[in-house]
Amino acid sequence: MVFTKKLFMVLLMAQLLFVFNGCTSENNKNAKLQNSTDNTSLGKGKELVLGFSQIGDESAWRTANSDSIKAAAKEAGIELIFSNAYQKTENQIDAIRSFINQRVDAIAFSPNIESGWDSVLQEAKDAGIPVFITDRSINTKDDSLYVTCIGADFEAEGKRAGEWLLDKMKDRKGEIRIYELEGTYGSAPTIGRKKGFEQVIRKNPNMKLFGFTDEDFMRSKGKEIMEDFLKPKDLKIDVLFAHNDDMALGAIDAMEEYGIKPGKDVTIVSVDAGREAFEAMIAGKLNCTVECNPLLGPQLMQTVKNYFDGKQMTKRTIVPDGIFPQETAKDLLPYRKY
Repeated sequence: MVFTKKLFMVLLMAQLLFVFNGCTSENNKNAKLQNSTDNTSLGKGKELVLGFSQIGDESAWRTANSDSIKAAAKEAGIELIFSNAYQKTENQIDAIRSFINQRVDAIAFSPNIESGWDSVLQEAKDAGIPVFITDRSINTKDDSLYVTCIGADFEAEGKRAGEWLLDKMKDRKGEIRIYELEGTYGSAPTIGRKKGFEQVIRKNPNMKLFGFTDEDFMRSKGKEIMEDFLKPKDLKIDVLFAHNDDMALGAIDAMEEYGIKPGKDVTIVSVDAGREAFEAMIAGKLNCTVECNPLLGPQLMQTVKNYFDGKQMTKRTIVPDGIFPQETAKDLLPYRKY
């Protein structure tokens, strides 16, 4: 009789333990599901953790962009895990997967190129981690893979450069030979700036685009390709359009080595509007720069916080930019923040 009673108690305790564990597992499952779908459950009472994958440090613009993101995260009380991809898309994909494994609250990145992100972003979505894109956009058929994209209108930047050049050359007679220094092949700024610029200059039949190269937005490569271009003495260039200031500055260095006066013998227009570009304009070596603001950190951090506060998100946020001809450089340089 004692044995039967003990056996009954053992069986009863086992059944209760099974029920308790079952409820606990179900509760944990529900909690995970809620965390993956209810964005307001995070960010309150704890520090948000944001994983950010940066393209690299190829230019002064990129350095200013990284500094802005780091400073803004600190100011916003967001813990930032920062990863430098050194201009390699595969490094960015590895970084995003690492963020997923670390169970960060959110992921942000500036994509090196437009395509090839769907698989890793689907992994982030399946893990319930929201993704924010900044600076450059991506090409995807499923825009549910990311929350929003914050950045410039690159095609509009190219158009501004082209329209400035049309006006600059409106009284010029004869053929106008244009060389184009492109950024990273397949990247959003390269695609957009090229498209916008070339669309506009077609309005002047005298403008002929006779050369272009992919230089990864790097000053050293801008100098190298311009040196190679200038070696045949019979080649003539009237205009240089560079997809960023750094490549233009590298090309300027090469021109001077070959006895060409940049800004006078060759009209030069670039994109970014950094301090060095303003200094080059003041020195008469650069004729115009189109703005692309790198100081996106505060806007990114506020957007991430707004998301976790349950606020409505727009799919695309365009950062307003301007254009600065040589004549304005001296007055505006003291006010440039990058």
